[in-house]
Amino acid sequence: MDAPHSPALDISDEAFDALVEEAFDEIPAPLLENIDNLIFVVEDEPEDGSDMLGYYEGTALTEREAYGYGQLPDRIVLFKGPLTRLCGDEDELYDEIVVTLVHELGHYHGIEEDRLHELGWG
Repeated sequence: MDAPHSPALDISDEAFDALVEEAFDEIPAPLLENIDNLIFVVEDEPEDGSDMLGYYEGTALTEREAYGYGQLPDRIVLFKGPLTRLCGDEDELYDEIVVTLVHELGHYHGIEEDRLHELGWG
């Protein structure tokens, strides 16, 4: 997901992390079921310099076989910079964090990009 350039909302890392933690309460329960070997990470900016809000890195549940010993976890990454530049206040930021988490969890569950947009999680 990409965001337009604008001034960033001024929020501390701690307050941003608290919003992310709180956002998990809004995620539909089926998306949180069967989570296996998945971590959630907040980074400041995408390495490619884009305005991507987040991404899922790994193998979707629909395509994976059993994990083996020592295998690295899949990751869902949220990017604080693009998210705070997209939003005008903390309520809007919270809502966008929820949408981004649901979007990336959708990818984890094997839901394609077009379908996520159809469902309103684009």
